[in-house]
Amino acid sequence: MATKRLQSAARKPRADAQRNRDRVLEVAREAFTRLGADASLDDVAKQAGVGAGTLYRHFPTRDELLKAVYRSEVEKLASAEQKFAETLPPMEALRAWMLLFVDYIAKKKIIAPALNNLVGGPSKVFEASHDQIWEAIRALVKRAIKSGDIRKDLDPVDLLRALIGVANVATSPDWQQSARRLVDILITGSRPIK
Repeated sequence: MATKRLQSAARKPRADAQRNRDRVLEVAREAFTRLGADASLDDVAKQAGVGAGTLYRHFPTRDELLKAVYRSEVEKLASAEQKFAETLPPMEALRAWMLLFVDYIAKKKIIAPALNNLVGGPSKVFEASHDQIWEAIRALVKRAIKSGDIRKDLDPVDLLRALIGVANVATSPDWQQSARRLVDILITGSRPIK
């Protein structure tokens, strides 16, 4: 009997349940981006095409939904590294990922204040994402160094620090465009000196 319970607990969710969960996350991300962390969860459920019960079955609290949205964004960013590495030349893969990172920062800036209000703080949520992000940029830079497209002394952390710095001093609504230009400047400056 205990084995059956373990097997059912380890089973993947049904396809329709997974689609509902993914749709709720997508709609919630859009709602939190537009309206902040206080967006109506009933409206999220309605726009996702599910009942409130379905939303709360997947995400029992607003905090759980906020964390799940944040984790989902981090997972997309981390998995993009492998997709870009498989489909693009090393330098283009690095540039594409850095542009995606700028978009991630924009979303994080909206969701982070809500995460900061969670009981016990967001440190565990942020810690897990930190590792995934650093590993992704390290892999892309290592690949570009190996191909000869980037200087051997480049520290991948410097690239992220520059982009995060632009976001942290951003006082104008066009900081994202500035950060996108900075990606090209960083890419150009990372090339080997001839």
